[in-house]
Amino acid sequence: MSDEAPHARGRLPAATGAVAAVLAASCCLLPLVLIATGLAGAGLMMTMMRYEWLTLPVGVGALFVACMLHVRERSRCDAAGCRLVGERVTRVVLGVATAVVTVALLLKLFPSWTAGILEAL
Repeated sequence: MSDEAPHARGRLPAATGAVAAVLAASCCLLPLVLIATGLAGAGLMMTMMRYEWLTLPVGVGALFVACMLHVRERSRCDAAGCRLVGERVTRVVLGVATAVVTVALLLKLFPSWTAGILEAL
């Protein structure tokens, strides 16, 4: 095994968390951002909304896997007395991914409540 394998394994939770955020946001948040920046039109949003039954559960599952991978690697490093590579980046990415997935779920599960909050902004 090369020296790169531990580094790549340490980055896996962050990469999985980023994928989870993109998957969960692809039905609702990502199209909104693309429309707001002028990079896409409303047709993209309508197309992506049809697949939210798939993207939200997969995003939540991928976020769960990312968190479990991080906890497992953290435990392994603690037991071996080593330092986890990229721990700060991993925590930031997992935090952002958790926020994105949470917002996507809130928009889907509580539309009237989130509409009231967005209206107040």
